Amino acid sequence: MKKTILSLSAFTVVLTGCAGGMTETQRDTGVGAGIGAVTGAIIGRATAGGDKAKSTGTGAAVGAAIGAAGGYLWSKRMQEQKAAVEQATAGTGIGVSQTADNRLKVDIPSDVSFDTGRYDIKPNMRPVLDNLANTLNQHPVTTIAIIGHTDSTGSDAINNPLSINRAAATRDYLVSRGVASSRIGIDGRGSREPVADNGSASGRAQNRRVEIFIAEAAN
Repeated sequence: MKKTILSLSAFTVVLTGCAGGMTETQRDTGVGAGIGAVTGAIIGRATAGGDKAKSTGTGAAVGAAIGAAGGYLWSKRMQEQKAAVEQATAGTGIGVSQTADNRLKVDIPSDVSFDTGRYDIKPNMRPVLDNLANTLNQHPVTTIAIIGHTDSTGSDAINNPLSINRAAATRDYLVSRGVASSRIGIDGRGSREPVADNGSASGRAQNRRVEIFIAEAAN
C-alpha cells in the first residue's frame, strides 16, 4: 500500500510539473489519467461487494478497464451528464459534484435513501433513481461505482453487510430501469467513513448514505 501511495504521489508531481503549457481541460484529463493508471487495480477491488460471484468480478473488471485506459476523462458528455443529474435532483438535498479524479459523484443522504437499519429503497428515492437511470442510459460509455455507508449504531457485523446491501439495492433498482449490470460495481464501507459526528442524531443521519460515482474512461 505504501508503494502505491508513493507511486501515485510521484506520478502526480510529474504531471503537475508538465502542466504549465496545458489548457485546463488537458490538465484535468492528464491528472485523471495519472491517477487512473496507478489506482485502477485498487478501484477494481474497492467497487467489489455484495454477491461475491457477481459483484467482485464486475468491480474488478470496471477498475481494470479504467486503469488500463489511463484514468478518467471529464468530457463534454460528463459535463452534460452532471447538469442533467443536477436538474433531476434539484430540491432533493442530494449532492452532485465533480471529484478530483474527474468522476461525477452523487451523494444520496438518509432522508432520501434508507431508514436506520434498513436497505429497502424508500419511495421518495425511486423518482431520483428513475431520473438517474434515464441519464445513465443516455450515456452508455460511463461506468458506475455505488458505495453504501452506515452510521455507527450497531456492530461491524451488522453495519458491514448492511452497507453492502444498500449499495446492492441501489444497483438492482438501476438495473431494473435498464442500466446494464456490467457497468456497475458496488462496495460497502460500514461505518468506517463518516462525514459527520456519530454522537448526534443529525450526524448519524448524514453518515447513513449512498454515494454513486460515474466515470468515463480516458482513451
